[in-house]
Amino acid sequence: MAMAKPIRLMAGATMLFFVFLLFSMMSSPPSIDGLTGPNEAQKMDDMARDPNLDETLEPPEPLHRVNGHNYDADNPTSDRINATLLSLVRNQELDQLIQSMKDLERTWNHKFNYPWTFINDVPFTEEFKRETRKHSNAEIRYEIIPKEHWEIPSWINKDMMKESADLLADQGVQYAHLESYHQMCRWNSGMFYKHPALLDMQYYWRVEPNVHFFCDIDYDVFRYMRDHNKTYGFTVNLYDSPESIAGLWPETLRFLANKEHSLAKPNAMNWLTDKDRRPEHNRKAHGYSTCHFWSNFEIADMNFWRSPEYEAYFEHLDRAGGFFYERWGDAPVHSIGLGLFADPNSIHWFKDIGYQHIPFFNCPNSPKCKGCVKGRFTDGEAWLHREDCRPNWFKYVGNEWAVPEKEAV
Repeated sequence: MAMAKPIRLMAGATMLFFVFLLFSMMSSPPSIDGLTGPNEAQKMDDMARDPNLDETLEPPEPLHRVNGHNYDADNPTSDRINATLLSLVRNQELDQLIQSMKDLERTWNHKFNYPWTFINDVPFTEEFKRETRKHSNAEIRYEIIPKEHWEIPSWINKDMMKESADLLADQGVQYAHLESYHQMCRWNSGMFYKHPALLDMQYYWRVEPNVHFFCDIDYDVFRYMRDHNKTYGFTVNLYDSPESIAGLWPETLRFLANKEHSLAKPNAMNWLTDKDRRPEHNRKAHGYSTCHFWSNFEIADMNFWRSPEYEAYFEHLDRAGGFFYERWGDAPVHSIGLGLFADPNSIHWFKDIGYQHIPFFNCPNSPKCKGCVKGRFTDGEAWLHREDCRPNWFKYVGNEWAVPEKEAV
């Protein structure tokens, strides 16, 4: 007796998913020749001492500071450039967001008055608007994500998505069944900078709810990015969960197979592919170290995401479906894009910005910092120290803040 059509469709979808899974996990992706790395003399074999224990001053001049009324909120000819503080936030996260706002306004933005842009997939409540306006003198924009930027794309098979979520959950991958989490990762990876409210903006500082900022910053970080030709700024550099991104690196290499010309020279490929410090991560991720910049903090130039190289890369990943069939996060996607298509010298560690997103810290040794223990990486379990990927970054790219050994205290 012939199977009913719904049963045939379900069987077909299940078979397609397992073919996809086997192809992602067992195929040998093409190799890429002609990759370049940094100057060998700039490398560090490992991080024998946490650089955050060394005294942290400001980055090099030029630095733009408050001078009279040049950054007043109501100054129509202020020294601010096209930049915004950016938060993807839900109405129910109001209290956590206000915590983040208070910290960042106290340590930095009350001096420079850069606008806030809050974005949600549903309208913000009047309570949300009223309460957030109490905590900044700067302009605040409340925006809604266009439906077409947030919805699960038409080419995603919902049955395959459900089957894959079950498998990911069995491997301990968080949020495997939470559709909105997959949507958020995709949006943060390649959609946010296309929002109509951000088209006139070049730089952004991503601010998550319930994060902490500890250090007074007395210069305009956005103008620092522009004046020093920086593309991206980070505070925390971690290893990712390889189970959540098993197919990401093979798919990346398939994209690069005939696009070697698009790679930056130099690039950070060695950082992306290191297998010495966490060989099991590299094995499970099929050649990717899983090192990534923790993107809940990032200060970046949106023109990089809008570049032909990154746009083509995101489009390839989006069509491959891994944002929904696996759980590709915006942090590894951003980091791989930067590692391949950006000059590593344009990527800046904001060592002087004290930061915490549970359970990790960036805590510099500076009199400008309060409430942050210098050199602390985590206040969680001891095994979390293994998640720090800064040693790999310093090994392959270098530490721009390095001080001579005799000066370290």
